[in-house]
Amino acid sequence: MTLPKGNYTAEEIEWFRRIFDEFYESIRHFAYYKTGDVDLSDDIVQEVFLKIWDMRKKVNDETVKSLLYTIAGNIIKNHYKHLKVVYNFQSQTKAASGSTAESADEPIRIEQFNQQLQDAIASIPEGPREVFLMSRIDELSYQEIAERLGLSVKAIEKRMSVALKVLRDKFGYKI
Repeated sequence: MTLPKGNYTAEEIEWFRRIFDEFYESIRHFAYYKTGDVDLSDDIVQEVFLKIWDMRKKVNDETVKSLLYTIAGNIIKNHYKHLKVVYNFQSQTKAASGSTAESADEPIRIEQFNQQLQDAIASIPEGPREVFLMSRIDELSYQEIAERLGLSVKAIEKRMSVALKVLRDKFGYKI
């Protein structure tokens, strides 16, 4: 794994290498057991170690193992929540069109929708996007988001309304 560019101390790099070498395989196996997908488990492990790198100054060596597993578990849960949202949207779309049989181009349409969803989320301005993802993915209340970001609940509500407006404009569908 290659670290992002920056000026890092030798201690930080050594700490990360030690953590990575010690836990990479076990976290990868954990992700594989939970998902049954080798490629997805590799992606999850990459994301876990990127998150731990970002948190390196706050991580306690005694609890790093449980933190890694918690991060991996949360990433896996979020992945399946996302798939559930996609499935529900597809079911509603299929029901609205009256179609009961899967069409031959459905996998392509699913892939296109996933790309459109990712593009739409990426098009939300940074502040509203952060609030939207904290609310929808991390399932935090507005109060919890406000505390984490050091903002008022009204500011969080405003940011969420901006994010939802962007998505409604893109999809014409209530999120």
